[in-house]
Amino acid sequence: MATSDVFSYNVPAESDFGYAQAIKSGELIHVSGQLSFDEAGELIHAGDFAAQLKQTYANMDRVLDHYGATRNQIVSQTLYLVNLRQNAAATSEGNLGYFGDHRPASTVLGVTELALPGQVVEISFVIDTKLPA
Repeated sequence: MATSDVFSYNVPAESDFGYAQAIKSGELIHVSGQLSFDEAGELIHAGDFAAQLKQTYANMDRVLDHYGATRNQIVSQTLYLVNLRQNAAATSEGNLGYFGDHRPASTVLGVTELALPGQVVEISFVIDTKLPA
């Protein structure tokens, strides 16, 4: 696989766990769960759902930018949320704000915890580069 087909932030979690942030396979790009981390790979905004959701979307945009893709090319997403019922309205508002009129297929799962202490949201997604930007 060509180097440009794999995207990493070069943060410790990638080598510690053994994964890439995204990998291109044909016209599809499969993106690992994005979360509220900074440039060094540290979780920021622990326990603050709205702030984590905003930063998670910013990190999703970083992946899109790497591949020259747009939000309109996201065909599906899976959201993992701690306290799903409590955060449902904020999730809907954030999703509508992020995608505008675009409607990817979506699955929302309520979970008891995520990988990092204080982490309350994670979003994985798939990009189809054949779709119009």
